[in-house]
Amino acid sequence: MLDNISQGGWVRSALNVIAVTLIVLSGCSSGPPPAPRADATAPVLAPGRPGEQARTLAPSEAATAVPSSTPNAADVTYVQDMIVHHRQALDMALLAPNRARSAKVKSMAERIKAAQGPEIQFMTGWLREQGQKEPDHHAAHDGMPGMATPEQLESLKAATGTAFDRLFLQLMINHHLGAIKMCEQVLSTGSHQRIEELASEVSVEQSAEIRRMQQIGGELPPG
Repeated sequence: MLDNISQGGWVRSALNVIAVTLIVLSGCSSGPPPAPRADATAPVLAPGRPGEQARTLAPSEAATAVPSSTPNAADVTYVQDMIVHHRQALDMALLAPNRARSAKVKSMAERIKAAQGPEIQFMTGWLREQGQKEPDHHAAHDGMPGMATPEQLESLKAATGTAFDRLFLQLMINHHLGAIKMCEQVLSTGSHQRIEELASEVSVEQSAEIRRMQQIGGELPPG
């Protein structure tokens, strides 16, 4: 009998100890569990620009991979130069209605005006927002890729018919190639998100137009 009582007392004591331990542990772990967080050493997958594959970034690279809302000098220079670049494209496109023979050349010139006119307006407004100067209409463009020389522009103005069509396509394809090169440069050195988006759009748009102009050129009658 005594043994049974002693055994029962021991069991109750053990249960009391377990209960106290559970209460203490419960108090220590009160509150919601910590939220899961990404491992600081985990790689980050960054989507590529148009035509490029995604790439894996180290954590240190990922910290600076997202474009900033603050422009740097490369962004401002790109926008100022691209306004000058676009203006020359519009000057050439305005010659097509009265000089071109090919309806497809006229249509391409109209497409260029429709795309680049609004882009000039956007870039001009962006410069004003940033407190930067808009280039004047006689801004120098020495060394700017793809720009037609004054002599080439005079030859284009003097040409008509198929001769105009050929020269227009030749100069405009080269002009577009220059714009794409400018876009590639700012995409690698710029920092402003909206300018990166603009440069990507211009690059894709003008690459497609180059392919179309090459096709039109192949359809022109020999001359």
